[in-house]
Amino acid sequence: MAAQGSSGEAMDQRLQQAQKFKEDGNRCYKEGCFRDAVSRYHRALLQLRGLDPSVPSPLQAFGREQPPVTPEQERALHGTQTDCYNNLAACLLHMEPVNYERVKEYSLKVLERQPENPKALYRAGVAAYHLRDYDQAQHYLMAASCSQPRDVNVKRYLQLTESQLSTYHQKEKQLYMGMFS
Repeated sequence: MAAQGSSGEAMDQRLQQAQKFKEDGNRCYKEGCFRDAVSRYHRALLQLRGLDPSVPSPLQAFGREQPPVTPEQERALHGTQTDCYNNLAACLLHMEPVNYERVKEYSLKVLERQPENPKALYRAGVAAYHLRDYDQAQHYLMAASCSQPRDVNVKRYLQLTESQLSTYHQKEKQLYMGMFS
């Protein structure tokens, strides 16, 4: 029983350390130090690596069992992971050049756990727009606008996306008309 207590304590320590890195990242973000914030969020995620019971550990193949996780620990784990991925996406949107593939990847990780997270929906939409996947952009931005109907950034990107889709459909229509006339 002592081993189980110590593994629970080790889990709590890693969760606390991850939370501290996340808070440091939040501070850096507020100060406009986006690269430093990214570093802190990555360090937080590294602290959590291997703790998630829903993700098989490569060490299980060697007979190493993952320590049992209480529901409270699992909520803290998933909450910190989700916050870090959401914050990473926000940071990347402020850094030049913007890595839209990565923004999309991190936003989708958030949406796996929180499908209606308005910030993740917006960021996924912005990333899809810049990756020229206008149908996906429209999907994410429409969902974001449902929960944030007054957000000017959501509205602006939704208008840009709809404009691009309209232009695309016009060109497509002209192309087909030229083929059949």
